[in-house]
Amino acid sequence: MEIKLSQTFIAVDDHDKALGFYRDVLGLEVRNDVAYEGMRWVTVGSPSQPDVAIVLEPPIADPNVSDADRQAAAELLAKGLLRGVNFAVDDVDATFERIQAAGADVLQEPMDQFYGVRDCAFRDPAGNELRFAQPKGA
Repeated sequence: MEIKLSQTFIAVDDHDKALGFYRDVLGLEVRNDVAYEGMRWVTVGSPSQPDVAIVLEPPIADPNVSDADRQAAAELLAKGLLRGVNFAVDDVDATFERIQAAGADVLQEPMDQFYGVRDCAFRDPAGNELRFAQPKGA
């Protein structure tokens, strides 16, 4: 039996701002853009991983959710307490410089971690934590 990751989901509060970051800053390709019942899902992915997708979705993708739950999700998103994604890169320092130059919110400058990677971290426009790592010595 083989199991592989196909999709992961990241909550965003503004799909156009998210696209400006994921497509224009990170260089991910847009694979799908779907609207349904007042909501929107945009699928992006790395050109080097055609079988793995990141779906940018509303904080709560349910048209029947209560206003209180919708507000709670928006507050968690604003605090950066929802999802995050870790990316593998071939040059953490160059990746950091490019993303920082685009004005992204820096959480951690590149540093060597005791568990064998050099990594850095940013927040996307919605507040999600994104980490970028390469194996130490690479």
